[in-house]
Amino acid sequence: MRGGFEVVHGALDMMQHYEQWDYPSIGFPNPCPNSFTKPPPPPLAVIDNRSVNLERNELSEWVEHITKQLIDDMPDSSTNNADHGLQPDHHHTTMGPCEDNSIIPSVLGDLRPRKMMRRSYDGEESFSWSNEQQLGVNQSNINCESHNKLDEQGLRLITLLLECAVAISVDNLGEAHRMLLELTQMASPYGPSCAERVVAYFAKAMASRVLNSWLGICSPLTNHKSVHCAFQVFNNVSPFIKFAHFTSNQAILEAFHRRDRVHIIDLDIMQGLQWPALFHILATRNEGPPHLRMTGMGTSMEVLLETGKQLFNFAKRLGLSFEFHPIAKKFGDIDASMLQLRRGETLAVHWLQHSLYDATGPDWKTLRLLEELSPRVVTLVEQEISHGGSFLDRFVGSLHYYSTLFDSLGAYFPSDDPNRHRVEHCLLYREINNILAIGGPARSGEDKFKHWRSELARCNGFAQVPMSGNSMAQAQLILNMFPPAHGYSLIPGDGTLMLGWKGTSLFTASSWTSHASR
Repeated sequence: MRGGFEVVHGALDMMQHYEQWDYPSIGFPNPCPNSFTKPPPPPLAVIDNRSVNLERNELSEWVEHITKQLIDDMPDSSTNNADHGLQPDHHHTTMGPCEDNSIIPSVLGDLRPRKMMRRSYDGEESFSWSNEQQLGVNQSNINCESHNKLDEQGLRLITLLLECAVAISVDNLGEAHRMLLELTQMASPYGPSCAERVVAYFAKAMASRVLNSWLGICSPLTNHKSVHCAFQVFNNVSPFIKFAHFTSNQAILEAFHRRDRVHIIDLDIMQGLQWPALFHILATRNEGPPHLRMTGMGTSMEVLLETGKQLFNFAKRLGLSFEFHPIAKKFGDIDASMLQLRRGETLAVHWLQHSLYDATGPDWKTLRLLEELSPRVVTLVEQEISHGGSFLDRFVGSLHYYSTLFDSLGAYFPSDDPNRHRVEHCLLYREINNILAIGGPARSGEDKFKHWRSELARCNGFAQVPMSGNSMAQAQLILNMFPPAHGYSLIPGDGTLMLGWKGTSLFTASSWTSHASR
């Protein structure tokens, strides 16, 4: 097998070729032609690796401090909790207890929703730092530098957003509605600060939740064409998607060593941007190319067929024997017979997780089918955010997570950059809305695993395969495409690889094998 550096350099050389799909043929505008191999250059003000935007992480640092204080002050409780009063949430996470009235006195003091009428709409009454102290946060403990950098308007917005989340968690929808009206007047997704943009999108998602609760509906409507286009833009301007693609490809390549007939199941293939790089390596490997069969799963048969056509044409140019099988269903909603497994094939299952929509269906059914399939390798890339637990759990975790992502985009892209807005609006907001307005056990009827890698580790049928040195080398080369001043960091974990920003882990890649695999 060729070394990791040779593999990744060859794959990177192919990027201009394999990522230039024919978007207009299926209604996808080509988002950034001629920008597929390199992110936009840093601003001229960046002189060296130490000369960075001083305000790049003000929001995420402040949010992290607030939420940690909030979590630390939460008492242990065995009380049954409700996700917005619809039905009990039985899934608990380490974020803290589920929402019930018992946490309000200890965490928020006098800021319980029934006492929030003291604030008026005319702006004469404003938040002071005493409000933050009531939220369980000691003003003296806040990093003074961060406090000075984050403007008072941003602090007021975040504080009001936290109060609104508490109101929703205790089913005080009237008070939540009043605060949301105030937030939507104060914050814009086009605002100059990350704090204002984050609050605008969170307020919109929380308003959807309140409306859904009143109307009794919570069905998402997803424009997959705009999502896929924004996904491609995100791939161009940050290392996160490339990290997921190349680390997973390396694990699959190693599992396919000296295998002549191989089969990849992609649980949410979208446009298939990941696979041509692997095709290129398989077609040129020393032991000769295998026969490759791919099952692509997704929500739109039209998109799946076009993706299959693009992949087939690419494989044909490489001289790679290839078959594509589209399935427009969720993995957890099918049985093994639909996957048309063949004797003698080496099976790989790939899952790049996201929060845009529920791509796989019930987690317990997904796990059961994985056990039945007994794949030689499962490549898993997870967001470091939980979909389980109560509304307040999900709010706290997602606020910290997306504040960091918004900060990472805002550090080197101006507020009026169209690509930045497309990623924030078409991807990040959709994820926030799905987590807060649509997700949750009471709404979906299903508990979601906090971390899939933890579930696979507990499962007797799977064992973790440590990410290899070649995977680490590929991830590092991807990171080297971005100057160190951008703040991205790669952290090897317990057999995993984690990619984050300014010390916050955002994506984790891991690899697994079934004990029953052949």
